[in-house]
Amino acid sequence: MNKPTGPERDVSRIGLLSEPRRRRILDWIQEEGAARVRDLALAFKVSEATIRQDLERLEQDGVITREHGGAFLNSVPAQVGTMTLHHQENMDKKRKIGALAASLVKDGETLILDAGTTTTEIATRLVGRRNLTIITNALNIAVILGAVPGFAVHMPGGQFKAPTLSLSGDKSVEYFRNIFAGKLFLATAGVALDAGLTYPSFADLQLKEAMIKAASHVYLVADSSKINKSSFTRLGSLDVIHSFITDDGISDADAKEFARRGIEVLIAG
Repeated sequence: MNKPTGPERDVSRIGLLSEPRRRRILDWIQEEGAARVRDLALAFKVSEATIRQDLERLEQDGVITREHGGAFLNSVPAQVGTMTLHHQENMDKKRKIGALAASLVKDGETLILDAGTTTTEIATRLVGRRNLTIITNALNIAVILGAVPGFAVHMPGGQFKAPTLSLSGDKSVEYFRNIFAGKLFLATAGVALDAGLTYPSFADLQLKEAMIKAASHVYLVADSSKINKSSFTRLGSLDVIHSFITDDGISDADAKEFARRGIEVLIAG
């Protein structure tokens, strides 16, 4: 399958109404931990004054705190202290997906685990395997698997992202450009037949692209609530993945369309 030559940016965000824009701003901050007013204004193509109003409203809702030139997520200290990821919804589905994905891993394999709640569920189910080599940008996954005798766990350098407990940035991208793995378990914020794979911010697009290029087989792991959902930025079309592991909430029509496009659909029941 064709691999992406570069991140494709979603330019459909012009003219977003205030409430949808605020939701996407919150998604951005929940992904990054913080955001600058200037960056948000450029990304959403609105004035800095408009962004300040959006942040004021989100602060009134109690989820962020404004500071000079930007805002940060209130839950970050507690999340880092307890090694807890932010997105804890649909956990029953994510556990089933994690179990199915882990069953595909054989002893002695080399694999890449992306950061995220679903990939963390995969990690917790790999402790019974033997002689695995795991490359991950997720600190919590490294802690889970690093203590398993016989496992070799490798991490890139980079900048720490508190909400996702992960490492990102140019150093991480360069690290994965020199890696080869048999399998990648890739997370996403949204997967749509038209928009492809989408994420809340720009920061990790090049990193995920490097992970994809480093793996022989790319498994997308996402619960059915993310199907036909589009987030802020676009990584690429669906031809960057080989298999899609989801739950039984996927519609028959969507499952058939993914399959028609050459993507193996694996349903965790």
